Amino acid sequence: MNTTPPRIHWTIALVPFVVLVVLQVLVIRQFGSDAIDGASQTALLFAAAVAVAIAMVGYKVKWTTINEAIGDNIKTIGPAVLILFLIGAISGSWMLSGIVPTMIYYGMKIITPSLFLFMACLICALVSLVTGSSWTTVATVGIALIGIGTAHGFSVGWTAGAIISGAYFGDKISPLSDTTVLASSVGEVPLFTHIRYMLITTVPSFTIALIIFLVVSLTHASEGTSQAASFAEGLQNSFVISPWLLLVPLFTAVLIALRLPAAVILFLSALMAGIVMLVVQPGIVAQIGEGNSFRALMITYYSSTSIDTGHDVLTSLVQTRGMKGMLSTVFLIFCASTFGGALTGGGMMRSITAALARGISGRRSLVSTTVGTGLFANMATGDQYLSIVLTGNIFKQLYKDKGYEGRLLSRSTEDSATVTSVLVPWNTCGMTQSMVLKVPTLEYLPYCFFNIISPLMSITIAFIGYKIFRRTEEESVEAAE
Repeated sequence: MNTTPPRIHWTIALVPFVVLVVLQVLVIRQFGSDAIDGASQTALLFAAAVAVAIAMVGYKVKWTTINEAIGDNIKTIGPAVLILFLIGAISGSWMLSGIVPTMIYYGMKIITPSLFLFMACLICALVSLVTGSSWTTVATVGIALIGIGTAHGFSVGWTAGAIISGAYFGDKISPLSDTTVLASSVGEVPLFTHIRYMLITTVPSFTIALIIFLVVSLTHASEGTSQAASFAEGLQNSFVISPWLLLVPLFTAVLIALRLPAAVILFLSALMAGIVMLVVQPGIVAQIGEGNSFRALMITYYSSTSIDTGHDVLTSLVQTRGMKGMLSTVFLIFCASTFGGALTGGGMMRSITAALARGISGRRSLVSTTVGTGLFANMATGDQYLSIVLTGNIFKQLYKDKGYEGRLLSRSTEDSATVTSVLVPWNTCGMTQSMVLKVPTLEYLPYCFFNIISPLMSITIAFIGYKIFRRTEEESVEAAE
C-alpha cells in the first residue's frame, strides 16, 4: 500500500490558515477581549475541520493519520497545562496573602515614574534570566508591576509591553529556559554555544527596547501622583502590608537557585503563600472564607475572588481568577493543538514550508524564510514548543546542505518562534500572558519592542553577514568557536 504523503499544493494548504485568520478577525471584532471564553476556540476547531475535510476528501488522507498527529500534539501540552493551573494558584495566593500588594506598595515608593518602564523591563529581564521562565516572571513580579504602572499613570499596554519584553529577553538567553534548551537541541548545538551566538542579535534588540522604554518614561507626564497615594491608602486599608511578606519571594528564589523543576517551585511557592495568608491576613480569610480558614484557602487557589478596596481601578487590579480562571486558556491550548495536528497530519504544513524552501538561494533568504516560518508556525499551531520543533526540523537538513552552522538555525528559530509566540492572540503564550496580566494581546502587542525587533534583527544580521560562517566538510559548531 502506498503511504507516501499527498502532494498538496501550497495554495490549497494555506486555505485552513486563511480560514482561521478570517474567523479570528471576526471573533475579535465581535467579542473583543471575551474571545477567549469560547469564540477563539470555536474558530480554531472550524479551521481544523476545514483542514481535515481538504485532506480526507481531496487527498484521501486517512482519519487515523490525522488523528494520530492531533494526539501527538496534545500529548506535548500536559506539562504546560499543569504549569498554567499552578500559575493560577500562585497568582491568587500571592495576591490574597498580601505579597503582591506589598510589592506594589513598596514598588510605588522605590520606582519613580521617570524610570518606570525602563526599570520594569530590566527587572523582568533579570528575574527571567535567573528563573529561566517568562511565564513565572509575568505571573509574579509582572502582576505587581502592572499595579505600579497603573498607579503612576502608565497605560496597561505600555506596562505589559515592558514586562513581556524583559521577561522574554531573560527567558531567551537563560540556560535554565526550556525553550532555549529545546532550540539548541533541535539545531544540534551545544547549549552555551547557542546562547553566546544569540547574544549577537539579542543584546542589540534588547538595548533598543530599553532605550525606547527609557525615553518614554523620561517624557511621561506624571499624572499618577494622587492616584499612587490613593492606591497606597487602598492597599493599606485592605491588606496587611509588611516587608516580612517578601520572604516568600525570597523563598521562591532559593528554590530557583536549587534548580528545582518549575512545577515544583510554583507549587511550593503557592503553598507557602497560602499558609502566610491564613496567618497574616485574617480579614481576607474571614471575607472570602466566611470565617472558615480551609474554605478560604481552597477558594484562593481555585476560584475567582474580589476584594473591595474602595478604589475601582485598584479593586479590579487585585481581583484573582485562581486555577478556574485558566480553564479557557487550557481549552484554547487543546483547540490550537488540534488545529496544528490537522495541518501536520494532513500534510499541509509540509507543503507550505516546502514551497518556502524552494525560494532559498543564500544566507539572506535562508534566515528570512526561517524567521518567517517560525512566526507562521506560531500562528498556525498556536504553541511555541511545536513551532520551535517544527521550524528546526524543517530547516535542519537545508542548513547542512547549504553549508551553514547549526547555531545559525537555532538562533534564527529562537529569534522568531520563541519571542513572537506571545504576540499571537490565539497562541498559548499570547493567551496566557493576556489572562495573567489582564491585558488583551492586541493591546500590549505594539509595545513589546524586544519581541518585535528580535526577528527583524536576525534578518538584518543575516543581510550584513556578521559572524555568519560557512562550515567545512568536517567542521563542527564547536570547532568554529
